[in-house]
Amino acid sequence: MELRVDRFERQLAGEPLRPAYLVAGSEPLLVQECADAVRARAVAEAFSEREVFDAGTGFDWDALSMAIASPSLFSPRRLIELRLPTGRPDKDGSAVLTGFCADPPPDTVLLVTAQDWSTKHGGKWSEAIASAGHMVVAWPIRPGDLADWLARRLRSRGLSADPAAIALLAERVEGNLLAAAQEVDKLALLAPGAQLSLEEMDRLVADSARFDVFKLAEAALAGDAARARRMLHALRAEGEQVAGLLPIVANEIVRLASLARVGERGGNLAQAMREARVWDSKQALYRRALDRHPAARWDALVAEAGQVELLSKGRGTGDSWLRMERLLSAVADARARALLA
Repeated sequence: MELRVDRFERQLAGEPLRPAYLVAGSEPLLVQECADAVRARAVAEAFSEREVFDAGTGFDWDALSMAIASPSLFSPRRLIELRLPTGRPDKDGSAVLTGFCADPPPDTVLLVTAQDWSTKHGGKWSEAIASAGHMVVAWPIRPGDLADWLARRLRSRGLSADPAAIALLAERVEGNLLAAAQEVDKLALLAPGAQLSLEEMDRLVADSARFDVFKLAEAALAGDAARARRMLHALRAEGEQVAGLLPIVANEIVRLASLARVGERGGNLAQAMREARVWDSKQALYRRALDRHPAARWDALVAEAGQVELLSKGRGTGDSWLRMERLLSAVADARARALLA
């Protein structure tokens, strides 16, 4: 059965351990906590032996197969963990996993974790795990859902907070779930059982936002001009330079200009994205950005990025930070194209 993260622990607590579990996703905190829940349940059910396999490049699947087939010398119940960095076993690995699920040995639980996942990662092996046990995918928390996630997290620690206080916490952690979890745990220690107001939240919570140039580019592509500007100001305050930030942003703009020309010609945009190494998880973001500007405007944005680069290297007159802000605003909002003049 495939479960949502918020249902997984309840399901786990309400039944005996199943033979197999797959926990996957690009959100490390959620993957870790779901896997920890399986481990904790295994300990509670007297699974006293644990074997861990890292299925990196060149992994010997026969070693896992032999471990599954060999009875333990030390404990009648064991947990076997398989870590899949890419989220995709090869043909041999898929055969081992489907074989396990078809005839799981007694008193053995298989926990597979993967830090990367998309709709194309799955196959017969993941379907077999979902059939024999449970599969849970920890999708990234969307910005619009972060406040609800934080409210649930606070309640789980015996806290509550005003909507404005939760909004402030969401702004401070800037989508970093690990930082958010740490802040909530800290609040539980500093103000146990409290109903937190905006003023109390502001006093107790440090600014845990970790702005980076990749998030800066994503904010602009997502059409969130205000967030992109705020992140740019924070990066400047942290001592970053335009010359260090621009290459990643410019690379995204150049890639989108190329894709826009493919779309304008009526070409296969999905294939072009694959060839440009745009991951599945980012294709919706790119499509929204492409819908915002025609190909000619993307070319103009490429030219503007070139001008920002010259300013950042001391060539020409003008404020490179202001020009960078205008570039990001123009990428994010079609109505801001006049800023390029």
